[in-house]
Amino acid sequence: MSIRRRAAALGAVSLGLVALAACDKPTPLATVTVGQKTVTTEATKNCYPDNNKTLSTAAFTACLNAAPTKSITVHAGDKVRIGVDPKISDKGWLVAAGVSQKTDLLKNKTYWSLDGDSLFVDSTTGTTAKSVVLNIVESDGGKSYLGVWKFKLVKSPD
Repeated sequence: MSIRRRAAALGAVSLGLVALAACDKPTPLATVTVGQKTVTTEATKNCYPDNNKTLSTAAFTACLNAAPTKSITVHAGDKVRIGVDPKISDKGWLVAAGVSQKTDLLKNKTYWSLDGDSLFVDSTTGTTAKSVVLNIVESDGGKSYLGVWKFKLVKSPD
């Protein structure tokens, strides 16, 4: 192999390593299935710290207020099925519609199902919303928060 080819190969490898270093580390996935449709997402941007660190209160609040990037339509009577990566279930997770907690801490469970209609009802006013943000929160028993995944659920008009 000539020096020119070695230099080109070394340059290509170096460029590849620089490109990989600039990428964000992938986070565990969360999935929501309604009927035949499924959406999957990674944790919301800046809402899954590296090295098992916890989210500060300010960061957690910002994560809850961030807009979801994935959405799915829910028809009357549908079940909303939620699946999480085993890495999330090992520590524990809970589900909230907006900021209203809908489950207790789910530990060592990678799957949970909820009545779709109940997710759209505001527990304080009893009103029904046209859409709601489903927050999946990784937590270590409610002491601290380790990650947030978000989905927008849209109530079907039928």
